[in-house]
Amino acid sequence: MGKKLAVIVFGILTACNGISQKKDSEEKKEVKKYKVSKTDAEWRKELTDMEYYVLRRAGTENAFTSELLENKEKGTYVCAACQTPLFKSEHKYKSGTGWPSFYQEIEGNVGFDTDYKIGYARTEEHCATCGGHLGHVFKDGPEPTGERHCINGAALDFVPSS
Repeated sequence: MGKKLAVIVFGILTACNGISQKKDSEEKKEVKKYKVSKTDAEWRKELTDMEYYVLRRAGTENAFTSELLENKEKGTYVCAACQTPLFKSEHKYKSGTGWPSFYQEIEGNVGFDTDYKIGYARTEEHCATCGGHLGHVFKDGPEPTGERHCINGAALDFVPSS
């Protein structure tokens, strides 16, 4: 009786485990395709070390280190990797966080995902054209949107108005 019970329990455990493992290995994470797509080697060649770290590895630059933090000129902030317009200067504000902050993105040019890299859900922002990591958006910004797009300056280039 004990042997039969052991065989049944073993069969149930390995059958459940086997199906689960097979399903996980067969399911592949969907890879999003972007209009601008390059190999890792091409990105490394075109971007500075900091731009690569932020845009391609979802890194974060140190607070208060971006040249764009105190920029008050009129113009457009574009993706440092592909030059897609992302934010307008009139939507920039001083958040005190140490990163350039905006209360509104240029609609359609910024994509959003959820990441759990620090243990809880955050809304990650990326360039909708090349997929480059920009930063995160939070619900503690000013009116009219109530949003704070906290963006790594290394992910941006600034194009002054003509």
